[in-house]
Amino acid sequence: AAYVAQVRRAVRPGGHVIVAAFGPEGPEQCSGLPVVRYEPGALHAQFGDSFELLDRLTEEHRTPGGAVQQFVYCHCVLH
Repeated sequence: AAYVAQVRRAVRPGGHVIVAAFGPEGPEQCSGLPVVRYEPGALHAQFGDSFELLDRLTEEHRTPGGAVQQFVYCHCVLH
């Protein structure tokens, strides 16, 4: 919530935001801490209706240790 509030303060109307998070098939923990995993629509919903979703991408990232982690990216514009 604090991150979303900061984005709303920092981005002017017409400004773009690209945000990434662990995808629904991503790890349940990162560096020993629990994480929240998102579908692209759920990640976009965190920002509210004033942000229009322009594009989304899902990526399978291989870590240096060989594990595969799923990420989602959302590209939004503030109206």
